Amino acid sequence: MKYLLLMVATSLPLCSCQVGPKFNLPALNLPKAWKNGQNADISDLPLPDEWWRVYRSDELNQLVSEALTNNQDLHGALFRVETARALVSVQASEWFPQLNAQAGMNNERLSASAFGANLPPGVPLPALDRRRFQNLFEFGWELDLWGRVRQGVEGAKANQAAAAETLAAQRLSLAAEVARLHFLTHSMDKQIAVVNETLHWRQEALKLQESRFKGGLANEIDVSRAKTDLELARNDVAALTRQRGNAENALAVLCGQIPSTFKLAQNSALPSPPRLPSGLPSELLQRRPDIRAAEKKMREANAQIGVAKASFFPAFKIGGTGGLESIGTVDFYDAKSRTLTIGPSMTLPIFQGGRLKANLAASKARYEESLATYRQSILTAIREVEDSMLDAQGYSQQSAALNEAIKAAQETQRLAELRYHKGLASYFEVVDANRTVLNAKLLAAQIHGQRLVASVAMLKALGGGWQ
Repeated sequence: MKYLLLMVATSLPLCSCQVGPKFNLPALNLPKAWKNGQNADISDLPLPDEWWRVYRSDELNQLVSEALTNNQDLHGALFRVETARALVSVQASEWFPQLNAQAGMNNERLSASAFGANLPPGVPLPALDRRRFQNLFEFGWELDLWGRVRQGVEGAKANQAAAAETLAAQRLSLAAEVARLHFLTHSMDKQIAVVNETLHWRQEALKLQESRFKGGLANEIDVSRAKTDLELARNDVAALTRQRGNAENALAVLCGQIPSTFKLAQNSALPSPPRLPSGLPSELLQRRPDIRAAEKKMREANAQIGVAKASFFPAFKIGGTGGLESIGTVDFYDAKSRTLTIGPSMTLPIFQGGRLKANLAASKARYEESLATYRQSILTAIREVEDSMLDAQGYSQQSAALNEAIKAAQETQRLAELRYHKGLASYFEVVDANRTVLNAKLLAAQIHGQRLVASVAMLKALGGGWQ
C-alpha cells in the first residue's frame, strides 16, 4: 500500500502532461465576395431553419415533413450518431478503474516425478489429484499520464460531432431533393397543360382540314400534316406523363412510402422564385454542415496522433486480485483461504518491430487526408454557391426573354392564321407558327421549374436556413 500511495502521489503532477499536436484550424484564403453575387437574385434577409417554407407551399411543407420523419437513409444516419455517442462512453470508460469478478473450479493432477523431486527422502507423495476453487476480484487502473485516454475521448467526441453534422447535412440534402422533385413534378404538370392546350387546337385544326378537303378547298398534304402534328403532340403528352411518373415515384421513396400508394395531385401553378440571402463566403464555415463535419473528422484525426505518440511512453497501472482460494471445498470460506495481490506495474515498449512508428505515420497521414478533405469541401461549397448564383441569374434572363418570345410567336400565329384564311399563305405556315408557340411555352415552363430548382440549389449550397 505504501508503494501504491507513493506512485499515485508522484504521478499526479504528471497527469497534466499530454503528448501530441494541439489542434488549430488551417489558414484559408477565402474570397471577400461572391463572383456572381452582384447579379444573382439575392437579398440579405435571414431565413428560417425550415427554409422550404419560403415557397409558401403547404404541399411542399407536408412532403418535407414526411421525408424527415420516414426516410430510411435518414434513420440510418440517426443511428450512426447514436453509435458514435455510445463509443464516446466506451472510450471514456478507460478513465475509471476496472473491477471484475472471477469464479472457477479446476481439476488438477500434479506430476509425481516433478513434485517428488522437491520432497525430502522418505516423505511420501501427497494426493496428486485435486480440485482448486477460486472466488476472486480483479482490479486494474491505468494512470493516464500522457493523455492517451484523454485524447482518445477527444477523438471519439469529435467523431460523434462529425456524425451529427453528417446527419444535418443529410437532412439538408433530403429536404432539397424533395423540393427539387416537387417543383420538377409540377413543372411537368405545367408542360402537360401547355401540350394539352396545343393538342386541343390541333384536333380542331385536323377537323377543319378534313372538312376543307371534303369541300375541295384543301389537299391531302394539309390533312396529313395536321394528323402528323396531332400525333406528335400526343407523343409529347405521353413522354411528359412518363417523366412525371418517374419523379413522383422517386418522391415517394424519399418520403418513405411505397410508390404504388403515393399520389401527388396535379398542379400546374408554380410559385415565383424567392429572393435568397447570400452572406459572405467565410460564413459557409459555420452554415454548411458538411464543412463542419469535415472539420470534426480533422479534429478526430489530430487526436489520434496524440494517442499514437502516447504509445511510445511507459504505461503505469495499478492492479491486483483478492478473494478466496483453496484446495477442496471444506475450508473454502475460512479466513486462511484469503488471498490478495496488489501493486503498481509499468510497461515500457522497447522493441515492437516498427509497429509504433508505423502507427504514428499512419495517424499523421490520416490527418493530412482529413485536412485535404476539409479544404476540398470548402472549395466545393464555394463552387456550388457560385454555380447556383450563376444559374439563378441565367434562368431569370432566359425567363424574361422567353416571355417576350411567346408574345411575338403568338402574334405570328395570329397573322399566319389570318393570311391562311384569306388564301395568302399555306397551311404549313400556320403549323410552323403554332409549333413555335408550343416550343416557346414548353421551354418557358421548363425554365420556370429550373429557376425554382436553382433557388433550392442555392439554399442548399448556402447551408439551408439560419437566423
